[in-house]
Amino acid sequence: MAKLYFYYASMNAGKSTNLLQADFNYRERGMRTMLFTARVHDRSGTGVIDSRIGLAAAATPFDGGTDIAAAVAIGHAREPVACVLVDEAQFLSAAQVDQLAHVADALGIPVLAYGLRTDFQGHLFPGSARLLAIADTLVELKSVCTCGRKATMNLRVDASGRAVARGAQTEIGGNDRYVALCRRHFRAALDEVTA
Repeated sequence: MAKLYFYYASMNAGKSTNLLQADFNYRERGMRTMLFTARVHDRSGTGVIDSRIGLAAAATPFDGGTDIAAAVAIGHAREPVACVLVDEAQFLSAAQVDQLAHVADALGIPVLAYGLRTDFQGHLFPGSARLLAIADTLVELKSVCTCGRKATMNLRVDASGRAVARGAQTEIGGNDRYVALCRRHFRAALDEVTA
């Protein structure tokens, strides 16, 4: 039986690298995959899954109006799909996560979704919340805080490296905008700017 997997972590844990490695493994064995990434994530251009270590692959961009299950069904009818891989899964809607579950359950295609669990304020993203609720398998990828403990939080910083406590939930950025921290250091950094 195909499953819906959710690989989650803070920034800099290798989520995109892990996804691209899984894609490579399928393709190396002659199996077709379908890759999706959030349209809003355009650091290397729209429809590109990129990792900080320099790996990249083309992907189908999705936004709130994308019917991922229909796209997979059409692609699978043309040529069998062995696996669906989704990067930036935190940007999925709850309905799109349900579509991914349908792909696994009805089409029998494994779905590997990779994304952040929480935003820069420590709140769940809608897509992540739904994945945590219904995914068959949850896998936490590890990252490291500056203190050496496991990093679980994503601190947004300004140009001077100072914590940002308010703003839109979604702001695309890399190491210049986000720092992965343990909960204790995340809280301390936010307390410093809100005190």
